[in-house]
Amino acid sequence: MLRGRRPWKRFGKECLRWKKWYCAVRAHTIKKFYLNEDFKGLPEQIKNELKIMCVLFTEDVGGIFQLVFSETGELEFRTSCDENDLLYDEIGCGLKIRQLQQTKQELLEALQMYYKVLYVGI
Repeated sequence: MLRGRRPWKRFGKECLRWKKWYCAVRAHTIKKFYLNEDFKGLPEQIKNELKIMCVLFTEDVGGIFQLVFSETGELEFRTSCDENDLLYDEIGCGLKIRQLQQTKQELLEALQMYYKVLYVGI
């Protein structure tokens, strides 16, 4: 099951150490997109679709958006924001995450399976 998470409520820095992230997007003042080099083997079309999905997410609700894998290979969504990010919409984040889980279900499940096969050993 794909889950939405908010790291400032549940995950501390110690817990984050074992998490493997796919990408992170920041929309506050400087727009940045980071892609973990471990996923460079994904087809370009998939990487581009995920990048567009992540960037549009931050354009809609602001803040920082991350796709992260748990130790067991479950794909999690994380959102956070800086104190100065007045455009961040926490309620909109939850709604947008649910929308992505429905509209991009096949893509996200395939990404999760890719991770589990390569890194978890399923």
